[in-house]
Amino acid sequence: MRNEEEFKESIKNHQLPLVVLDQKWHRLFAVHGKPEEIQDAESEVSGHLARQGKLNDDLKEYKKLKKKLMDNIVANMDAEGNATEIAVKEKKREEDKRLIDELNEKIAACDDELLELPIMIRESNERLMLLCMDYFYSKLRVNQRESKEIGDWIDQVRIDLKKNVIKKQNCDINNREIYAYLHDIFGPDVLDLFDIHYDEDGSPGYDDEPEGDKTQETGVDDSAQDEGKKSKKSGKSGKVKLLGKSRGKKKRGEDGEENFDIGDELEEEKS
Repeated sequence: MRNEEEFKESIKNHQLPLVVLDQKWHRLFAVHGKPEEIQDAESEVSGHLARQGKLNDDLKEYKKLKKKLMDNIVANMDAEGNATEIAVKEKKREEDKRLIDELNEKIAACDDELLELPIMIRESNERLMLLCMDYFYSKLRVNQRESKEIGDWIDQVRIDLKKNVIKKQNCDINNREIYAYLHDIFGPDVLDLFDIHYDEDGSPGYDDEPEGDKTQETGVDDSAQDEGKKSKKSGKSGKVKLLGKSRGKKKRGEDGEENFDIGDELEEEKS
């Protein structure tokens, strides 16, 4: 950000807008409000503008009154009438001349001040604009830094999410393969001895888990689970059959755990 002198030099030949007259400028501070320093500079510019408007109105009134007094002087220049009337007209002309002289002084003072006010307004407006740019320059930098930090956090969360999705898939595949191999090698009766069964969500489970917890998590009532256990013990459970030539081959996943890789898809058949 340039300093004040560099800023004034760069805008010397530019016509700056009066920011206090622009509603968009006021809307810039709608969220956080205006700092006290900017409020003071704004009041200074608004004061100069109000003074300029009043002087212009006064100047119009002075000129209008001066024209009226001059018309009265012309009307009272008639020397007709008696001595008393002539003396009264002379007195009115003298009073009108005195008032015109006072108006001329006021008009001259207004003109002088109106010549100085544009310079004062420009200087105050430049100061206000400089304060405004300095304030929002800092806010832009802060917002930019916070936006980058949040963006980096989002990118890292996305990376972690992808890694965890892959780990979950590997765990589920590993469980299905383990159960399939155990089922084919030892048969359902042996698995029942160890209370190992295949849940509906595709992962092995244990019959000794609290039935109330399983009901709450899966939404299956106890009677349905009991029927599933009976069907498994009676040999009607779903048997998972492995296809392909790569049975029994192991591989190591990204998380360092050994996963069974069957190389081909698993197919469920009802016995």
